[in-house]
Amino acid sequence: MSDFEQLTQALARNLRYWRGERGFTLEALAARAGVSRGMIIQIEQARTNPSVGTTVKLADALGVSITTLLDRDRTPQVHVVLPGQGVRMWSTEAGSRASMLLGDDRRGPVEMWSYRLEPGEAADSDPHPAGTFEMLHVTAGELTLVVADERYAVPAGGAVSFEANAPHAYRNEGGAPMEMTLAVSIPPVAGP
Repeated sequence: MSDFEQLTQALARNLRYWRGERGFTLEALAARAGVSRGMIIQIEQARTNPSVGTTVKLADALGVSITTLLDRDRTPQVHVVLPGQGVRMWSTEAGSRASMLLGDDRRGPVEMWSYRLEPGEAADSDPHPAGTFEMLHVTAGELTLVVADERYAVPAGGAVSFEANAPHAYRNEGGAPMEMTLAVSIPPVAGP
């Protein structure tokens, strides 16, 4: 089985598990996530691999990290992710990419991401649930962060934190690749 097929199977299994764990019907999860009931059925039956945006909406609605949706069987107290072992969530032909490095749900979902944006490229994000908080550290290039139509320049070595319940985007408007590490803290979700 290919990595892609394993990812699709894990997502199907874990989405069913967490929907059941939260006591959500298909209709309830669809309404909370803003994702169609039919799409959720296709994902749970491993008939489709959804976009990153759809996966984020489902994880947010369930109150779990994307890492948890991809593999809920992680149990060691120390979890080392070696270079290149993060889960590639998206990439472009120009070389931009985002990888999920780590995630945890013990105190509310927390995720750690690695981003690289080539010059002129961007990654947009829908608003997350109220109480979601993001922190990022730019390690190369310059990030233009857009939160609710306000622009913030963050140079290499700089860091920024913000409430992520508004539309936001990460942009590379410079001439060199931009790299950053991003942490996302999501508030826990109670059952229906």
